[in-house]
Amino acid sequence: MPTIDGDGAYMVTAKDIKNGRIQYQTARRTSWDAYRGKLTDKSRPVKGDLLLTKDGSIGRLALCDRGDICINQSVALLQSNGKGDFRYIKYVLEAPEYQRQMEAGSDGSTIKHIYITRVDKMMIPLPPRKEQEGIISILGTLDDKIELNRKTNETLEAMAKALFKSWFVDFDPVRAKAEGRPTGLPAEISDLFSDSFEDSELGEIPSGWRVGSIYEVSSVIYGAPFSSSLFNSNGEGVPVVRIRDLPTEAPAVFTTEIHPKGTLIKPGDIVVGMDGEFRGYLWGGNECWMNQRVCQFVPKTNDHSCFVMESIRKPLMEVEMSETATTVIHLGKGDIDRFKIVIPSQTILDLFGVKSKPLLDTIVRNKKESRSLTQLRDTLLPKLISGEIRIPAAERMLEEVGV
Repeated sequence: MPTIDGDGAYMVTAKDIKNGRIQYQTARRTSWDAYRGKLTDKSRPVKGDLLLTKDGSIGRLALCDRGDICINQSVALLQSNGKGDFRYIKYVLEAPEYQRQMEAGSDGSTIKHIYITRVDKMMIPLPPRKEQEGIISILGTLDDKIELNRKTNETLEAMAKALFKSWFVDFDPVRAKAEGRPTGLPAEISDLFSDSFEDSELGEIPSGWRVGSIYEVSSVIYGAPFSSSLFNSNGEGVPVVRIRDLPTEAPAVFTTEIHPKGTLIKPGDIVVGMDGEFRGYLWGGNECWMNQRVCQFVPKTNDHSCFVMESIRKPLMEVEMSETATTVIHLGKGDIDRFKIVIPSQTILDLFGVKSKPLLDTIVRNKKESRSLTQLRDTLLPKLISGEIRIPAAERMLEEVGV
C-alpha cells in the first residue's frame, strides 16, 4: 500500500500500537482513494473496534478511537458480537495469562506471528455488563492518569528543548540585541547576553562564548560487560539495563553479579545506547546496573543536566548520520572524544540550569508515579477479572494512592 506525507488516512501497523494506544505520531498515511476504494472492510476499522498486533511484538492492543484509519497485515481487527464491552476485553487480553496464551500459540523463531483463529478460540470471563463497566472504570482511571503524566512530560520536554534552542542554538537574545530589538526577557537576564557575534569552528556564536569539549561540562561512564549467562527474568538481584530497555525504562533481566566496573544508574541520569541509534534518555526507571554498550553522561554540576542532554543531541545525530555500516552502527569513545559544543558564560549556564532543572525533576517524578500506577494496574487487572478483588475494594485502593 503506497504511503504519503501529509493528509490522508492513517495506516496503522504493529509498530504504531504501544502502551494500549495507537501512536499516530509514528503512523504513515495512505491516500484517500486507496482508503475508500482499494481496502476491504476488514482493513478499515471503525471507532470502537479492537486492534491486536499479530506480527513481531504480538499481543499489543488498542481501541480504534477514530474513523479515518486502516491497518496492514501485521494488525488484526476484532469486531464486537455484542456480548462484551471491547474496553473490558482489551484489559482481559492484556492480562499476563492471556498474553502467555498468545505467546505460546505463536509461530516463528525470529519474528513472532499468531494466527487470529487461535485468538478466536481463547476463552475469557464475561461477567455482567455492570461489572465489566466497574472494571473498566477502575483500570481506565489509572490509564488516564498515566496518559496525563505522559502528555505532561511531552509538554515539559518541549519547553526545555525550546528554551535551549532559543538561547544556545538560535541565540535569540543575542540576535535581538544585535538588531536593536527587545529580547522579551527581564532586563536582568537580557543584560547577561552580548549584542554581537564572532566566528568559531562551529560557525557564528555570541561574543565571549566559546567552543569546547563535552568533557568540560560532563564526564562519561561506560557500562560493564555483565555475564549474560547469569541473567534471570524472575527478579533475582538487580535489574540490568540494555540498549533495548532505554525507551521503555523497564529492564527485562536481572543479575546477582557484582561487577567490579559496574555502575548503577538512577532516576534523572542521562543514558545513551551505543549501537543502532544514538539518543539521550533521561532515565525514569528503577535503579539498575548499566550493561556494556550503554553509557552515561554525568554533568559536572547537577543543575546542568538539561544543558548536557540537549548539547549532545546534535553530535550524537551527526555520528549516526555519518556511520556507513551495513548492519548495526556503533558509537565509540573516540566519537564522544570529538564532541564539540558551544559553551556560554558560567552565569548564563547556571541560569539555564535554574530554569530547566525543575522541568526535568517534574518529568522524573511523573515517570516514577506512572511506574507505580502501572504496577498497581497490572496487579489489579487479573484479580479484578478473576473476582479475587471486588470493585469497592479496588476503588478504596485508588483513593489511597490519590487517583
